[in-house]
Amino acid sequence: MSVDQHAAAAGDTGNRPDQQQEIAAAGRFAARGVAAWAGVAAAGMGFAALTALVRANWEPMQRADQAVTDTFVAAMNADSTLRGVVAGLTDLGGTPALVLALAVGTAWLLLRRLPKIAAFIVIAGAGGLILNAVVKELVARLRPVVDDPVYTTDGWSFPSGHAMSSLVCYGVLVVVFTPALGSTARRATVGVAVLLVTAIGLSRIALGVHYPSDVLAGWLLGTLWLVSCTLAFQRWRRDAGAPASGPLPGDLPPAEADDLRPVPARRHTTPDHPWHAAGRLVVAWVLLAGALIGLGLLVRTLESGTGLLTWDHDAVAALTENRTDTRTTVLEVFGTLGNTVPVIVTALVAAVLALAALRTWRPVTFLTVALLGEITLFLTTSAVVDRDRPRVDHLNPDLPPTASFPSGHVAASLTLYAGIAVLVWTTTERRRYRLPAAALLIVPALVAVQRVYAGAHHPTDLLGAALLASAWLAVTWWVVRPGTAGPGETVTPALPGPRPARETERAPV
Repeated sequence: MSVDQHAAAAGDTGNRPDQQQEIAAAGRFAARGVAAWAGVAAAGMGFAALTALVRANWEPMQRADQAVTDTFVAAMNADSTLRGVVAGLTDLGGTPALVLALAVGTAWLLLRRLPKIAAFIVIAGAGGLILNAVVKELVARLRPVVDDPVYTTDGWSFPSGHAMSSLVCYGVLVVVFTPALGSTARRATVGVAVLLVTAIGLSRIALGVHYPSDVLAGWLLGTLWLVSCTLAFQRWRRDAGAPASGPLPGDLPPAEADDLRPVPARRHTTPDHPWHAAGRLVVAWVLLAGALIGLGLLVRTLESGTGLLTWDHDAVAALTENRTDTRTTVLEVFGTLGNTVPVIVTALVAAVLALAALRTWRPVTFLTVALLGEITLFLTTSAVVDRDRPRVDHLNPDLPPTASFPSGHVAASLTLYAGIAVLVWTTTERRRYRLPAAALLIVPALVAVQRVYAGAHHPTDLLGAALLASAWLAVTWWVVRPGTAGPGETVTPALPGPRPARETERAPV
């Protein structure tokens, strides 16, 4: 055999694995495509069949629906704890939770300058909510009737709005954002989303507000709508001449993939070694806890032994004696903002948006450490000091079991909103963003007024909360320094201007 023949044979041998891989990849793509279209066709036929059976009042399905519903509702009536958990799950599929999730996802994409994908989220999510309402009116099926209801709601029953809307809204977020994740994180995210949507659907049956066929129909119609929107979006993007991408809206070209990832490159969560930062935080926490406990015990001593703090109680009594319906209604809004759930939700939204704007984990670390330190300092100080609440007529008789010093509502709201304010002030110089951020400090001030007005705290409790929040926030800022760049990283200015040129883009000559 000649040298040329040997070279040709070697070249052919070298190409075979690549050709085999291409053939195998094409086969897998074709198989997935066929499976996807078969699934969509099955979902469409299943929804059509269920709708026809419901409209025809098919007796076997009605009996099965009622039997399953009665079994679930009986279990709810027998266990109040389980009933509370299920009610919390069903709230995750309600319109407020879904709109919040879509709004945060849309804001993320707009901050990353991906308006087309943001539009896809809005259209798919809002369209799903509207489609469900239209189909309900057309079918007009009554909700289940049970002997001992555990949950009440209005509107028609078929298909389940929670089942369909949760699948569409959480599904569209998964479709958009998971392609930017690694394979393990992607599988975990999809698994959590599937479990969440399943739990929301089952919760509607357990609470006796939907039949099983309503929930199944909601899932089928939601699948149809989500797949249709995804296909339409991809077709529109190709027709508009967008760069080639994968089969999902989040499958961006490599040049744009970093825009969808939380942090495009490795970022440090603190300027120093994590163990050094943790050590500083622990030392500061212990010193601050000692100072707060000492101050609280001093307040208790002055209150009970010397009578020097009579003004403390008089201030509370003066406010509680001058309550009006209007003041109570207005202040109650701000009191709610200091509750645990609103604080956690607001912190999560702020952390996600800060991560989107700055492309570093430091703001998330800052807010997380600030709130965790605040709650542990509050619980520790409150338990040790154990100061009685004011002896007045409490606006809310079901006060938390924690003691009066310091105020947990004020400490949490001040830590959160002051933390957001300093994040904005240190990462942008634009007054139109700085002024609203500074205005957030009004929230903890009004929370403080409401807590005294409601008879839940003395003014000195508020001072203790202000000391706790401000000191711990300053320590956390000093250790984490979320507005500065460490070795090997840059912090993108918040709410920046024009999109910066990529490394792969050629600068104009």
